[in-house]
Amino acid sequence: MTDGARVRSLWRRGQHGWPAAYPLAQFPNAPLLLALAGSLLAGATDGAVHDLARATFHAGLAAWAWLELTAGVNAFRRVLGLAGLVLTVVGIAGV
Repeated sequence: MTDGARVRSLWRRGQHGWPAAYPLAQFPNAPLLLALAGSLLAGATDGAVHDLARATFHAGLAAWAWLELTAGVNAFRRVLGLAGLVLTVVGIAGV
């Protein structure tokens, strides 16, 4: 098995979640990885780059939360998506 095939296999297995019967956790998907990158960049910068990174964080988190809320595999994941949307709105509003 090549390294690329091994990475793809691990990615697919990570997207199924754990535990298999009622997934509570899974490897982060693309919007959540984007939010993480934005958060890390915002923490390391200031000025306009910081503002853009914070916007990227909020956009990625909102996209992830919306996907979980509308297409989550179980009730826990849908509630997690709702909490993510609330967190995003509160974070943007500065409350």
